[in-house]
Amino acid sequence: MSAGEEIRKERIKKLEKLAENKINPYPAKVDFARTEIAEVKANFKKLASKKPKPIGIVGRVLAKRGHGGIMFLDVYDGTEKLQVLAAEDKLEKETYSLLQETIDVGDFIAVWGKPFYTKRKEPTIVVEKWQMLSKSLRPLPEKWHGLVDVEERFRKRYLDILMNGEVKGKAIVRSKIISALRSFLDNEGFLEVETPVLQTLAGGTSARPFKTHHNTLDIDLNLRIALEIHLKQLLVGGLPKVYEMGRIFRNEGIDATHNPEFTMLEAYAAYWDEEQLMKFIEKLTGELAKTVSGNKAVVFGENKISFKPPFKRINFFDALERYAMIMDYGKKTRDELVTIALRFGLNPEPHDSKGKIADKIFAKVCRPKLINPTFVMNYPADILPLAKRSEKDPGTVIAFQLIAGGIELVKAFNELNDPIDQRERFKKELENKEKGDYEAQPMDEEFIEALEYGMPPAAGFGIGIDRLVMLLTNTDNVKEIILFPTMKPKS
Repeated sequence: MSAGEEIRKERIKKLEKLAENKINPYPAKVDFARTEIAEVKANFKKLASKKPKPIGIVGRVLAKRGHGGIMFLDVYDGTEKLQVLAAEDKLEKETYSLLQETIDVGDFIAVWGKPFYTKRKEPTIVVEKWQMLSKSLRPLPEKWHGLVDVEERFRKRYLDILMNGEVKGKAIVRSKIISALRSFLDNEGFLEVETPVLQTLAGGTSARPFKTHHNTLDIDLNLRIALEIHLKQLLVGGLPKVYEMGRIFRNEGIDATHNPEFTMLEAYAAYWDEEQLMKFIEKLTGELAKTVSGNKAVVFGENKISFKPPFKRINFFDALERYAMIMDYGKKTRDELVTIALRFGLNPEPHDSKGKIADKIFAKVCRPKLINPTFVMNYPADILPLAKRSEKDPGTVIAFQLIAGGIELVKAFNELNDPIDQRERFKKELENKEKGDYEAQPMDEEFIEALEYGMPPAAGFGIGIDRLVMLLTNTDNVKEIILFPTMKPKS
């Protein structure tokens, strides 16, 4: 029998002892009033006056020490930790003995007693009454040695949060970033909406969907891979500024910046162009950085990244020239780009268009070089079938990405609202699918019909929340900032 099983066996005996004393180890409610420990500690000097009144606290026992007729417990309620003193001369002998014999590190308890300072000036509550709230049967990991396996940390995130303050801190910061993002958009007049997660067509981007089946309707459905198609239909319907923050599902690889299930924000504004949108994103990202650091600068790796506008700008093709030495992209053949891609360790698919190969080279070679916030502008039209073409160069689209710390934070473009061009672009996607491109977008007749009713000129953007939080919290793996990342089950 393992040490863990031995401990579990002993703790079950303690459960039985509690039952013998008619004590429910998992009661439905706390028997007395309680105050958050953070509030208790903030007002402790006043509470521990010459005539202190008893107060109640609840929490998990993180430490147990002492011997004989005295015992100290460290109790943590999620806000702060506070020392508790149980003394045989302050309690009935049977009550003290039961506490001493049945309490373990990991248990949840409620304590009622008077606050005082020890000789070492440690804020403490002396126990007058106590209640078992939840008896733990397994021992917590040791703080420094118990949970070191990375996969085990991700599988048992509840223990990781409990034992690792940094993990808990990042979860809290993530929540604050999302709240700040939502508040910013609300204050700018955007309306938050909800669109379907289950869709008959998986469109809005190039990605492989997860598939499911609806039994009652007897139809195959896809989990959404983007939010774009439905949000743009709302522009047609007369809602000028809309956004949605929700879960996206892409049946693709897992690495340091990708998880199959992730959180995405997409927002669209009628009558905006790319210049208005870039200024908006400069303002937005600066505010989000302030949420984390108190100013518009954050540390990521070895770099201090400032989100103070204006951000740098570079043309996509100029970036290829500067960092990948691809001169005169327009004159390059697809075969020449394949040769260059192979040189960089990439393996283009037979169905990859010229623009898609260039984009893969950019992601591998150019993007890691862009540390300070940089707008990369003017992409090949064949990789963004929902973006509006440039009037000056129809082979490109009016689109940009915001790169910082070598990570793509924002993808944005002027939205294609020409239904005839949209149909032609979808036809090209179908040709790519026939060549073997499983990520090609489908022909969406319902969306084209909506465009034929008229969609105002608009600009829109998407932000991968997980990558954004990675950058703002100086984290190098997306699994560290997703509370429950996708993991292969243990065999």
